[in-house]
Amino acid sequence: MLDSHRLTAALVASLTLFPGLSDAFWRLPCRGRAGVARLDPIVDPNTISNHVHVIHGSGSFGMDSNTESLLDSDCTSCAVKQDKSAYWTPALYFMHSNGSAEMVEQVGGMLAYYLQYGDNIKAFPDDFRMLAGDPYQRNFTWPVPDPPKSSWTGDAISQAALRQKALGFNCLHYASAPEGSLYRHFLPDKKFLDEHCTDGIRLELLFPSCWNGKDTDSPDHRSHVAYPTLGNGGTCPKGFETRLATLFFETIWNTYAFKDHDGYFTLANGDPTGYGYHGDFMNGWETGVLQKALDTCTDPSGEVEACGIFELQDDSAQGKCQIDIPAAIAHEDVMMHERGIPGPMEISWGPEYAAMDMNPSGSSASSGHSSKSSSSSSSTTTTTSSAERSVPTIAVPAVSVGQTIDVSKMLGHADAIKTVEPATSASTTAAAVVTSGSAPASSVVVDAYPEMIIYVQQEMVVMLGDNGVPIATTTGALRTVSSTLTTALETSTVVANVVKREAAPPTLQEPDIQVEVLVGSAQNRHHGHIHKRHGH
Repeated sequence: MLDSHRLTAALVASLTLFPGLSDAFWRLPCRGRAGVARLDPIVDPNTISNHVHVIHGSGSFGMDSNTESLLDSDCTSCAVKQDKSAYWTPALYFMHSNGSAEMVEQVGGMLAYYLQYGDNIKAFPDDFRMLAGDPYQRNFTWPVPDPPKSSWTGDAISQAALRQKALGFNCLHYASAPEGSLYRHFLPDKKFLDEHCTDGIRLELLFPSCWNGKDTDSPDHRSHVAYPTLGNGGTCPKGFETRLATLFFETIWNTYAFKDHDGYFTLANGDPTGYGYHGDFMNGWETGVLQKALDTCTDPSGEVEACGIFELQDDSAQGKCQIDIPAAIAHEDVMMHERGIPGPMEISWGPEYAAMDMNPSGSSASSGHSSKSSSSSSSTTTTTSSAERSVPTIAVPAVSVGQTIDVSKMLGHADAIKTVEPATSASTTAAAVVTSGSAPASSVVVDAYPEMIIYVQQEMVVMLGDNGVPIATTTGALRTVSSTLTTALETSTVVANVVKREAAPPTLQEPDIQVEVLVGSAQNRHHGHIHKRHGH
């Protein structure tokens, strides 16, 4: 953790997530870190987890925890002594060019926000637990940047969409205006972090706040809860009408310390993209305290001291609370690991759903693991054996030039954006395998032929006037990003007017150029959320 000088500077870090910040909330500081270990009593109970977590809260956290055992502890690494809950997320590592993994310095512990959105908010019941995020996710399948919430309908408010939008990677540069929370949903690459994020990066995670009112857990640890239609606000879906406090985690990592080092950053679950960021919560509040606080502590300042119900402890006391590490991993060096990230994990760049080694009791992963399949996914995971990697086949999603946002600054790295399927015309359908089932039921396959698709990138800067109207544009040169060879199916569909197509070419067609446009703004405009300062 950084010294008091950096902690003072970090006061400018802020929560901007929520335009309705007139709602009551408090920030729970967890300045101490109870432990760093491969433990996860929700996903991997009674065994060793397959990746490292940074753990905050109860000192009795372990492989087999519940509300009763958490409350048995005589300490917590958080500020409120009546709260023995456990809060944990994957650690952030830097992968050196020699294959060793070094844990990035965590700044100021964690902040856990308790936000009071909705009416008749209930406290978490005993033994309640939940998971936010998906550790296997390796791409983002929704528009970039997020459209205005007023336009979120249909699939945009599905639980899958809301879960992906609940992740944030906030570039910290205290000398300039801050970014909005949940503004960026992936981990920027090292070049972007080195150039722009001089005060590190803040990882953010929003939890579901709608509950089915009966189950304290579910097989996947998230089906008993749901996000409201706007993520942090809106309406709870049918069957999940019970409103809980909205949890929001913030953790700052000192990525700038690696500015002059060769390598890349990855989460402990083998995720260098950030799409697989996740976190866990297990309730450990003393009976009645949380409900009383939700009912009576309505100060909108966010200061935990404003709630007289809480018994508080200082940073020093928080820092003294430590968990017992099981003997099986007590000597595992989770700070500097010579053979890649600790545990049986592999680095998976995606965009396929990650196929992780789910043998949590296995030995630490070396940098030479081969790809493995997973029962939860039929795709193949792409792995790397060092800090070197090839550029995936990608393109930046289309962005309207009418948006007053500097997209290239937000993106950080283009190869983190969702993979774009090969372009097709009205008479062709791209397919990896040629089968009659690939065509629509109402169509007939006429022919199949190979097609080379080359993806290129071109930067376009749109200069806007004071009224936001484009006044000029400049474009850079085309740059080849990647190429792919696919098989396209020519199909014939019965319509009112039929036009016969010439025979499919017997040889490879001319490349189908997909131009990737990065839209920038000549004005220094920032995400228009209001920022609340906190005590990182």
